[in-house]
Amino acid sequence: MKTLRTLATATATALLLGVGGMASAQSLNFAYDADPVSLDPHEQLSGGTLQLSHMVFDPLVRWNKDHGFDPRLATEWERVDDTTMRFKLREGVKFHSGNEMTAEDVVWTVERLKSSADFKGIFSGWTSVTAVDDYTVEIKTDGPSPLILNTATYVFPMDKKFYEDGGAEIAKHGDSFASKNISGTGPFTVAEREQGVKMVFKRNPDYWDTDSPGNVQTATLTPIKEAPTRVAALLSGDVDFIAPVPPTDLERIEADDNVNLVTLPGTRIITLQLNGKRNEALADPKVRLAMVNAINNEGIVSKIMKGFGTVAAQNSPEGYVGHNPDLKPRFDVAKAQSLMEEAGYADGFSASMMCPNNRYVNDYKICEAAAAMLAKINIDIDLTTMPKAQYWPKYDERAADIMMIGWHSDTEDSANFFEFLNMTPNADTGKGQYNSGNYSNPKVDEMTMASLSETDADKRAKDLQEIEKILYDDAAFIPLHWQDLAWAARKGVDIEPILNVMNFPYLGDLVIEE
Repeated sequence: MKTLRTLATATATALLLGVGGMASAQSLNFAYDADPVSLDPHEQLSGGTLQLSHMVFDPLVRWNKDHGFDPRLATEWERVDDTTMRFKLREGVKFHSGNEMTAEDVVWTVERLKSSADFKGIFSGWTSVTAVDDYTVEIKTDGPSPLILNTATYVFPMDKKFYEDGGAEIAKHGDSFASKNISGTGPFTVAEREQGVKMVFKRNPDYWDTDSPGNVQTATLTPIKEAPTRVAALLSGDVDFIAPVPPTDLERIEADDNVNLVTLPGTRIITLQLNGKRNEALADPKVRLAMVNAINNEGIVSKIMKGFGTVAAQNSPEGYVGHNPDLKPRFDVAKAQSLMEEAGYADGFSASMMCPNNRYVNDYKICEAAAAMLAKINIDIDLTTMPKAQYWPKYDERAADIMMIGWHSDTEDSANFFEFLNMTPNADTGKGQYNSGNYSNPKVDEMTMASLSETDADKRAKDLQEIEKILYDDAAFIPLHWQDLAWAARKGVDIEPILNVMNFPYLGDLVIEE
């Protein structure tokens, strides 16, 4: 093993000027579009937070490429009864502080998660967590739950003594002890942090996973917001690994002999929600079906997304338990025109549409294309686009007849789509919270709720696929595509094995060739 080295301070500008230089065999310079807003893993539910968590902490269980679960800090688990799951913890694991990890740390972490404004919804069904002994934890749920392991991927045990001694408060905007100090069990420690400039991670010499193939000893994250600058840094050799890769640069990167491009079909569905309460025409299933047929989502993926997407006909991507293989994308303008006539709207109608212009890949361009396609069946769209900071309050208000939303399932499970995007909106329960179309179908509501407590895997899969078929037949929303993911690295940095559709690169397992 090589001796750890402290990397020189480098900003994105310095990297582009070549100050950073090429990383040595066991050091990594990498660039994301942003760095984590905080060191507190419970402050914000975001991709950046979860990427950090997988570097500095370890979860109880971890997703693998097959959408299954690999043991991490939990070595095994068993279902005691319909509402109880027992986890056996790995023994001899040390936090970065030197404190030993025990069941009490797991209990403390789960209770803290349940108090987090961002995470508590995910853990609302966990009624209790108990330390049976030093290395056994028992989870009880408010009913039979098929998603305990899915939820357990969010449990990154924290160092109870370290945080209680320093301050365990969860505070937004990085103003707490936990926001600025960290002690996990993961493959890296945080050696240096300058918000918005760089983070330096050092290999944990006492890391429990001695079977990990990872050989990175020092990893330096430089946030580079601008996509062209990020790509230029990679192609010039100033950084070793970047994410995300913009669709406009895919061909350029793929043509470079010194870098490797890795793409995966994503699981974030991009949709247009149709509000029948605001616009009477949108309450008619024939009109909604006409709109689905009028929009060429295959053309959108090909022309606007440059192939950087998978054409969709439902919420659930392939690999999800609810994915219904019988549902195919629909594009037939003649059929759309016929449906408009049958519905009594041959002459069309007017509708308002709102979309973000900096949240999803090519979001505003997609909405412009959709508006032009709907014009072919005489639907006159008044389109407004705006930055995401202004868009989300408008989305919550359901301020337009048609609104765009992308959704990645929090639990990597189909029911999460239905629960938040398609169930009847209910302010008390939070169901349908992001159903801006106010779509309501009692059968969808009933079947979705039943799926949350159905533990027969085969029956549950069939039920979730049936829900997708109901939504498809009812044209409950307009599915566009699943947004793909792309990463790129210089030759010799073997990123493919550590990547996944959740976009949490397992950098602790990264191998850099000598």
